[in-house]
Amino acid sequence: MNHQSVINLQTRRENAVGVHSVDCVVFTVPELGEAERFYTAFGLDVRRVGERLDVYTHGGQHCWMSVYASRQPKQLQYLRMGIYASDLDAMQERIASRGIGTAAHHLSDGGGLWLCTPDGVPLQIVVADKVSPSEKCRPLAARQVSPCQGAAPARSQVPQVRPRTLSHVLLFTPDVVRMLRFSEEVLGLRLSDRSGDGIAFIHGPHGSDHHLIAFARSDAPGLHHTSWDVGSVDEVGSGSEQMRTAGYARGWGVGRHVLGSNYFFYVRDPWGSYAEYSFDIDFIPHDLEWPAADHPPEDSFYVWGPEVPNDFVTNFEQATPMLSSDRQRHGHDV
Repeated sequence: MNHQSVINLQTRRENAVGVHSVDCVVFTVPELGEAERFYTAFGLDVRRVGERLDVYTHGGQHCWMSVYASRQPKQLQYLRMGIYASDLDAMQERIASRGIGTAAHHLSDGGGLWLCTPDGVPLQIVVADKVSPSEKCRPLAARQVSPCQGAAPARSQVPQVRPRTLSHVLLFTPDVVRMLRFSEEVLGLRLSDRSGDGIAFIHGPHGSDHHLIAFARSDAPGLHHTSWDVGSVDEVGSGSEQMRTAGYARGWGVGRHVLGSNYFFYVRDPWGSYAEYSFDIDFIPHDLEWPAADHPPEDSFYVWGPEVPNDFVTNFEQATPMLSSDRQRHGHDV
């Protein structure tokens, strides 16, 4: 038994059948060159494999995203989600009893179980090692300096910020309540926090960050952002500067969220969605009953940070913006 398997067994919630990880995010973009430039500048390990890009963290062995070219606007294709082998039969029965099974996506390897969400987004369920955190992510060790040396590095000596792991994804949905119910009843996920019917944050039963997945209301499904864990607030800020220097100046932050508590900077990608640098998000252990709550708008978005861009919650996969009145009423923390 390898070390990862030992960790998995130690952090499993008793008698809970459910997804333990977001294993891979698969989407299409108009062409691969800009995607390769963006994610390389962001600090990820981007590898061309035939007609796709596979995206890793530096030094990591797990592929977190696969990106294909389609010559069409960016579009989420499917999510791959991981379960334990002992949950396979029960998950298969859940899918069959509800009649939500579907054919394997044409871009996939065809393996695992396949189902459709109520929004029509395909999900691939595979038996896999747990790649979501099994404990709260630790900060980087503080930089050691002598008493006669400044604590900040010279600008020319700042190393590239390189994320450590995928923390979560936020998806658009026309019906947040329906997707929450599906996530609980079929995927075995658990509500962390919500704000009315505008947004919901959902964690894994076997220990995960405050959310593996979040859902925000829009007129259609889509991918709003991927969030990547880094090792300090300073890395969040350095990441924002890193991306501005690389030519990606649009975004939101630096700030701190309320729900999840993480420090953030969102970089707008070439297709109108975002990649987030995230540090110090709340962690929910497998044996903790998190006190999920429905939060008012003023307590569900962010503690501090710059003004939110007007189109921050626009679903560019459908180019249908959320009305500003809706945004004010629901106070989305995305």
